[in-house]
Amino acid sequence: MSSYYLGLDTSCYTTSLALTDAAGRILQDQRRLLTVEKGAKGLRQSEALFQHLKNLPDLVEAAAPFQLLKGVAYAARPRPVEGSYLPVFLAGANFARTIAATAGVPLLASSHQEGHIRAALADSGLDSDAFFGLHLSGGTTELLAIQRRAGGFAVKLLGGTSDLHAGQMVDRIGVAMGLPFPAGPHLEALAQEGQATLKLPVAVQGLTVSFSGPTSAALRLWAKKPAPPDLALAVLDCLVESVFRLIKAGVATGEPGCREVLLFGGVASNTYLRRELQARVARLGQGIKVYFGKTELSADNAVGLALLARDYFENNLSR
Repeated sequence: MSSYYLGLDTSCYTTSLALTDAAGRILQDQRRLLTVEKGAKGLRQSEALFQHLKNLPDLVEAAAPFQLLKGVAYAARPRPVEGSYLPVFLAGANFARTIAATAGVPLLASSHQEGHIRAALADSGLDSDAFFGLHLSGGTTELLAIQRRAGGFAVKLLGGTSDLHAGQMVDRIGVAMGLPFPAGPHLEALAQEGQATLKLPVAVQGLTVSFSGPTSAALRLWAKKPAPPDLALAVLDCLVESVFRLIKAGVATGEPGCREVLLFGGVASNTYLRRELQARVARLGQGIKVYFGKTELSADNAVGLALLARDYFENNLSR
């Protein structure tokens, strides 16, 4: 194996380690989903942190020899903004700092959100320095104005959810329907057999979206015992329309890069969302372009962090 850059991320539901080489090729992409008991809707921070500490030694031992390491990047916090903090990121931070110190290589402290952005940009076709981002996951629903900068990205929060996140809506409804957590892939598979017989409310006002109302409406419908595939399809249609309206509101702000929108986060891996959103944006005819990263790089991963290390340190080391 050639020399490489290491990325580490310990998010709320996934322990991740990735290696990329100087050309940006992915050498390793290791992920271990944290265990959530059946019927539960998530994990406490203490439980997630404990699982990360158990998972990381296995992932690190499977990585390449450290004498080939050129740099390390890790998610130190959820977002690149002041005051952003969650205890789970301490696990990845401590391992990254120890590895970098032991190997004698430079260290880049980044964020979970920046890792998502960088991973989604890989092979997305988006090469602008200023663009919009829509982060859709179980813990985040944010519309962002994004600027590239050395070592990562500057983000400006424009809008997003006022209550539940997109992934929370999917998970709460899916778990109530008896699907495993996280419910996204299972709900999407179920929706493939669905008929458009049910409709959920869409709650978007300007740059703010609410998913609590649609979630409550879906749970009331579920109590009436509809066909599960039909309800699953209604949930996805509500999600698509909510995101579409949020994008339209973002474009209306006229912020730099507003007509190029990158979607990232676990919810952005949904094939139905990708297809239907692109179709609606195309019909709108306002010159808006929607970009997605590779499906496999939408969910939590450390590839984006390894690429950030590669981008930053290759540029600095070459001077």
